[in-house]
Amino acid sequence: MLCDRALVPPEDISGKSDAEIAPYRTELDVIAALRDRSHEVETIGVYDDLGALREQLLSHKPHVAFNLLEGFRDYHGFDQHVVSVLELLDQNYTGCNPRGLTLARDKALTKKIMSYHRIRVPAFAVFPKGRKIKRPVRLQFPLLIKSVNVEGSVGISQASIVHDDDKMRERVQYIHEALGTTAIAEQFIEGREIYVGVLGNKRLQTLPVWELVFENAPPEMPLVATEQAKWNVNYQKRWGITTREADDLLPQQRNELSKLSERIYRVLGLTGYARMDFRLTPAGEIYLLEANPNPNIARDEDFALSARAVGIRYGDLLQKIINLSLRYHPQSMG
Repeated sequence: MLCDRALVPPEDISGKSDAEIAPYRTELDVIAALRDRSHEVETIGVYDDLGALREQLLSHKPHVAFNLLEGFRDYHGFDQHVVSVLELLDQNYTGCNPRGLTLARDKALTKKIMSYHRIRVPAFAVFPKGRKIKRPVRLQFPLLIKSVNVEGSVGISQASIVHDDDKMRERVQYIHEALGTTAIAEQFIEGREIYVGVLGNKRLQTLPVWELVFENAPPEMPLVATEQAKWNVNYQKRWGITTREADDLLPQQRNELSKLSERIYRVLGLTGYARMDFRLTPAGEIYLLEANPNPNIARDEDFALSARAVGIRYGDLLQKIINLSLRYHPQSMG
C-alpha cells in the first residue's frame, strides 16, 4: 500500500482517541479489509524519494501497489508522475492512470475539456500566482474561489464564496499564499450537491446517486463542501452534515446522472474508480463541478457507502478495485 509518508498508520492504535486515529482512517480501513481477505499488506510511505520507492517495490515484489497517494513532495499535482513511474516499472497499481490524473486533477483543464464536449460546467477564470488579479467581465458574482489542483476541499470555507471584486482578490491571494497554487474562480451554482461513483476501466459501473446534506443549516447558509464540512467532526454535528442516497429524484434524472458520469469518465480517460461531483439546480440543470479520480475510500465515506447501498461490501469493493488494476494495461489507453 502506497500512502503519503505522514499518513503511514501506527502499528498499534489501542488506547488512541478517535481524533488521533482520524488522519489515518482510510489507510487503517484499507489495511484491515485487505488483511481480512487474506492479502499480505506492506505499507510504503512516500514523500520525495523515487529511488527508495523503486528499491522497496523491487524488494517486496508486490502483485499490486494499492495507491492511496495524494501527492509527492507535498504537491498535489505530482501524484500522476509517481503512477507513471509504476507503469515504467511494470508494476500493477490500483486507481487511475497517469493521463487521467493529469486531466482531472487540473480543475480548469477539466472544465475546458467538458466545455468542448458540451457538458455543462460553471463559468470560471484562472488566476496564476504573480499575475494581476482581474475578473473577466463575463464572469458574474457570486463566485467560489479555490485551488486549481488541491483536493479534499482544502482551502475552501464559507469565505470562499465572494460577491465583489475586493473579496475575490482577497480570497485569490489567500489561495496563492496559503496553498502556494494557482487559484480558480468559478460561478457559484445554487442547488443540491450530488455525487456519483464510477468503477471500471472499459466496462463501467455507476453507483447510486449520493448527496451531501446539511440538515441543520439555516436557509441563508450556502451549501458548500468546505474543508470543515468534510473533516471537522464537531462542525459536522453542529450543522447535521452527512451524505446519503439522494431522494426525490426523478427516474430520468438518475439515469441522466449515471449516463453523464460514464461519459465524463470516458472523455477524461479515467480508470479504476472515480467520483463525479455535480450541482443539481432547482430548475433541474446538472453542472459538473469536479471529476475526482481515486476519491476517499474509507469504509464510511460516500464512495464506499454508495457501493454498500447496492450490496457491495467494503472488502468486496476493495477487491473489485484490485481486480481492475490487474486487468488494466497502459497500452490499451493509447
